[in-house]
Amino acid sequence: MDERDEVRRSLETLTVALSVRSIPRVVGSLHETTLTIQQLKTLAAVVVNESATVSGLSDLFGVSLATMSKLVERLVEQGLLDRVQDGGDQRVRRLRPTDRARAAVREILGARPELGKDVLDALSLEELRALETGMRAINRELQKRGS
Repeated sequence: MDERDEVRRSLETLTVALSVRSIPRVVGSLHETTLTIQQLKTLAAVVVNESATVSGLSDLFGVSLATMSKLVERLVEQGLLDRVQDGGDQRVRRLRPTDRARAAVREILGARPELGKDVLDALSLEELRALETGMRAINRELQKRGS
């Protein structure tokens, strides 16, 4: 095994360890939300696909149109989703996440609890710079892949 393979294997092991150690912090965010898991999944899908429809979401999650309509209606009432007319077909209503929805999804699903201020403050400047370099490289590769 060459050095690159050893480092990659070490990174894979560290990634699993970080994920496991971060679970209590992630669970804390989930406990603080008033959203159900289905609502959170639906919001995340709309945030990722900014032109979702109720029909498309019901297909995606394998639930009836009536069930998804009720779920979406609750999210609209909470100010998390807006319904807008499709520019090409006036009969179609597209779902758009509100800023509040984006913030909620980012806080719950996008948070990196292992990179919290308390953890980063404990790292040396050299460690912080190395971490920044690595994260920039990962971000670059994800951007190339359209992730």
